[in-house]
Amino acid sequence: MFIHQLKRSLYKRIFGNELQSFKQYKKYFVNKIGLEIGGPSKIFSSAEIIPVYEIAAKIDGCNFSTNTVWEGQLQEGNNYEFQQNKPKGKQLICEGNDLSKIDNKKYDFLLSSHSLEHFANPLKAISEWKRVLKDNGLLIIVLPHPKFTFDNKRTVTKFSHLLDDYNNDIQENDLTHLEEVVEMHDYSMTPDIADKAFMKARSLKNFENRCLHHHVFDIALLKEIFQHFEIELMSSDFEKPFHLIVYGRVKH
Repeated sequence: MFIHQLKRSLYKRIFGNELQSFKQYKKYFVNKIGLEIGGPSKIFSSAEIIPVYEIAAKIDGCNFSTNTVWEGQLQEGNNYEFQQNKPKGKQLICEGNDLSKIDNKKYDFLLSSHSLEHFANPLKAISEWKRVLKDNGLLIIVLPHPKFTFDNKRTVTKFSHLLDDYNNDIQENDLTHLEEVVEMHDYSMTPDIADKAFMKARSLKNFENRCLHHHVFDIALLKEIFQHFEIELMSSDFEKPFHLIVYGRVKH
């Protein structure tokens, strides 16, 4: 592990922050049009490890509300600013697992950074993300590695559970995992969350704030999800401090 980290550190000094895994797939983003769920996200910006923004032609954004914890006030329209000096994309206000406003096979790529864990019905989201991607469209999903986050006491969600949620059309106001989250949250890692009482009070309002991590993911679970939807898993990566990164290619 130490040798691997040393090699990566040396590589960064020579070639910059950009992940080697991303370099393989740059052609899927150069002058292409994409959609981001829940952005903008620092990880996709210039000088970061997956700098999609600087090479894409245009990116639209999707957020669930006109007022979010992460972006503040939003308005639907042609105002999605993913990077300065780039044409603004369209800001959509809709659930990330209900993209009915978007035609089939519209986008060349789709980005999601630290958003899938906030979905009560993540397979519904993946199904929609696949639908709006063109044939050979690329999907990048970034998720928190549970070992290195406040989810470290929780177990990885079973695919069968996600599939049950999908088949039962679980809605985003679902609080099935509320007690698990409150009890298993590692409060030593989140000084802004004082105690269980605060966590429960905030989570009871999750439909408004979407702060809850409904499910816990690892690479094995993501592989099962991709297999279910016949999405080609091109590669996976881990980057400190806690990023799980997967690249998937859609075939229709």
